[in-house]
Amino acid sequence: MAPHMGTIERLAAIVLAAGKGERAGGNRPKQFQRIAGRTVLGRAVRSLQQASEVAELILVVGWGDEALALEALEDDAPRPRLVGGGARRQDSVASALDELARSATPPSHVLIHDGARPFVPSDALDRLVAVLDSGAVAAIPVLPVADTLVRGAGGMAGEVVQRDTLFRVQTPQAFRFDTLRAAHAAWPQDRTATDDAQMVRALGHEVVLVAGDQRMEKITLAEDFARVAVLNGMGPEFRTGMGYDVHRLEEGLPLWLGGIEVAHSHGLEGHSDADVAIHALVDAILGALGEGDIGVHFPPSDPQWRGAPSFRFLEFVRDRVAARNARITHVDLTIICEAPRIGPHRDRMRARLADILSIDPDRISVKATTTEGLGFTGRREGIAAQAIATIRVGD
Repeated sequence: MAPHMGTIERLAAIVLAAGKGERAGGNRPKQFQRIAGRTVLGRAVRSLQQASEVAELILVVGWGDEALALEALEDDAPRPRLVGGGARRQDSVASALDELARSATPPSHVLIHDGARPFVPSDALDRLVAVLDSGAVAAIPVLPVADTLVRGAGGMAGEVVQRDTLFRVQTPQAFRFDTLRAAHAAWPQDRTATDDAQMVRALGHEVVLVAGDQRMEKITLAEDFARVAVLNGMGPEFRTGMGYDVHRLEEGLPLWLGGIEVAHSHGLEGHSDADVAIHALVDAILGALGEGDIGVHFPPSDPQWRGAPSFRFLEFVRDRVAARNARITHVDLTIICEAPRIGPHRDRMRARLADILSIDPDRISVKATTTEGLGFTGRREGIAAQAIATIRVGD
């Protein structure tokens, strides 16, 4: 079929984010997780919104994920129209195309982009737009296959497959709007398409290959977050926070330090179990996250925290770190007191803290010092603790 000759009158973009993304791990779909400090979906949407050629954007999300999707977008970015996704990729695209067709000014051309590809370099988008503007019906970005390919059977290597004519396909893919709608209408409902370009080719149209870009790689597995960030010059970010806490010693109270009970004549007085070591550590992790201090999240005025075990506070900040697609790389805790001696309990503290934080014990340092008889700790009136925590954001 001969391509339609003309220029782009109105370009729309569809971002697909209705998948579950379970292979990437995490406690939410991969498109809602963070890469280099921002969500995958937020980066994908913003990459297309910043393109001057894109006049309108439709975001396709899973049913019930609307709130997650809006939370994932940058606060200062225009809000796209949300459309509920379907069971298959092609169903989600069809729903978005129908939504665009109902617009007062339907687009002449459309981009289809995977929400799991967070970065769309402007020069890659320019190449696609230029091909459409020249009159092509469809264009897709591709990368050459660099590795040797072989056929295999029964665990044994067979013949080598010539790779000169093989390419890896990326998104966004670009189409004439009416052509893509016709391709979806003609596609057999009982057949699953790999992408929209396959459906357009089934109508007899040519699909132009355009140079892709490694920076547009897709997030599929957990290790892809760090790899794609590095490809885009956005390696993981390290943040450090510091915490300090003090509690008074009182005779007859249980003494909790570093998540374990230590035999002693005196214990620490406080609204919770007064584990001064954990409180300092919680403040250090919150500081690295930039999320205030322990009093903000667990105010002493709230009766529900009276006598509460401090490990619950540490579990809370552990989960806050995970929600930011970050991980704790190291914590350094110093307990300041004249008594009891910390040395005999150090290994148990490290093991307990490692268990609560879900990290290896070798990432935890527990030290102790005295003030040589000076000050309130020197007079054995209380115990102080200070902690430093380092987290890695954007893996």
